Amino acid sequence: MPQASGIFKQVAIKREVTYGTAPAASGAQLMRRVQSTVDLSKDTYQSNEIRPDMQIADFRHGVRRIQGQLQGELSPKTYSDIFAAILKREFTAGVSATGLSITIAAGSGSTYTVTRGAGSYLTDGFKVGDVVRLSAGSFNAANLNKNLIITALTATVATVMTLNSSALVAEGPIASATVAVQGKKTYIPTSGHTDVSYTVEHWFNDISQSEVYTGIKFDKAAIDLPPTGMAKVNFDTKGQNITTANTRYFTSPTAASTNGIVAAVNGLLMVNGAVQAVVTGLQMTIDPTFSGDPVVGANTVPNLFAGPVNVTGQFTAYFTDATLRDLFVNETETSLIVSLTTDNTATADVLTITLPRIKLGGQQKNDGTGGIVQTFPFQALLNSNGGTGTSSEQTTLVMQDTAA
Repeated sequence: MPQASGIFKQVAIKREVTYGTAPAASGAQLMRRVQSTVDLSKDTYQSNEIRPDMQIADFRHGVRRIQGQLQGELSPKTYSDIFAAILKREFTAGVSATGLSITIAAGSGSTYTVTRGAGSYLTDGFKVGDVVRLSAGSFNAANLNKNLIITALTATVATVMTLNSSALVAEGPIASATVAVQGKKTYIPTSGHTDVSYTVEHWFNDISQSEVYTGIKFDKAAIDLPPTGMAKVNFDTKGQNITTANTRYFTSPTAASTNGIVAAVNGLLMVNGAVQAVVTGLQMTIDPTFSGDPVVGANTVPNLFAGPVNVTGQFTAYFTDATLRDLFVNETETSLIVSLTTDNTATADVLTITLPRIKLGGQQKNDGTGGIVQTFPFQALLNSNGGTGTSSEQTTLVMQDTAA
C-alpha cells in the first residue's frame, strides 16, 4: 500500500474571483516551499451533561477553519503575489527618467552622487531605498547597468551605493542617459486597498489525493534574516473550507520560480540613514490582522475581515557606540532599509524592504565573555510626511522586487 511522501507533494495557488469559491482549474502557480502545513481544523464540543452513568454521551464537530503555514526561503518573484496581497496593493513598475544629463562623482565613504542637469528626481517619483540602474548614454562600463541603492535624495542629486560594493567611475555630464527603478514596487497604500483571497491545493501525486483549500487569506508574513544561512519567510494562513478528491484540481499549473534565494550576507542594512556593519540579525512581521466569526446555521466562517497592517520586528547589533542605543533612550524616530541580493554580481536580482519611519521599543544587552549584543524591538509607523514630490512614500512599508 503506497504512503504519501513529502517529496512528491505539490503546492499550487491561484487567486479567487469570489471569496471561498475555487477559481478555474487552469493557470495556477506551483509554489516553492520548505513546508506547507495548511490543513483543516474544526471546533469541537464535548457534552457537559451530568449523567448517572458517569460517562460522556456526545462529542460534536463544529465550525471548520483552514489554518497553517507556507514556509519558504526568501527569493525575488517567488512570493511577490502573496506579499502584494498582505500589503493590499499590486506590484507596479518602478519609475524611470530618460534623456538626462548625468554626472557621477565620489561622495563620502562608499557613496557616490548621481547628479542630473535638469528636472527633479522627486517629481519623477524616485525614493530613498529604490534600487536603480544607469543605462543609455556613453557611460564608462563600470557605471552601466549596475544595482545602485539610493541612500539620500534631493531634486537633482541621488546619493547611491553599489549593492555589490564595486566602484563607480567619476565622469560626466553624460548626455541622453536613463535612470530607472528596477522591477516593481508595492507598499501599504492610504486608500484603494485590495482584498485578495486564494485557493490552495495540496496534490499528493504518489497516492493520487487532492486537498483543495478555499477562502485562503495570507494572515501574516514573518521574515527572518540570520547573519549566516538563507533568508526565511513564513506565511500564516486563514481559510474557509476544504474539498477532497482523488484527481488533481489545478490542471497543468505553471512551474515554480527558479530565482535565486537571498541571504543577509549579500546586500546591506541601513538604520537612521547609515549602513550598519554590526547587525547580527533581523526579524520582521507584517500582520494584516484578519478576523472573522462564525454565524448560526453555517459550519464555515462566511468572511475574513481586514484590520490594520501592523509591521513590527527586532534587530540585534554589537554594542560599539551610543548611536543605536540613544535612538531608544531619546525616543528618536528613525528609518530602516534592508536590501538583499541573490548573489554578488552587479546585476543580481534584489529584494528591498524600506520602513521610512520606525520607533525602537527597547534595547537590551546580553552579558558574557564575548561581544555584547543589543536587541532592539521596533514598531513601524505611517510615514505621514512622505508621498508625491518627497523622498519617501506615505506608507509604513515599501517592498521592491526586481524580478516581479
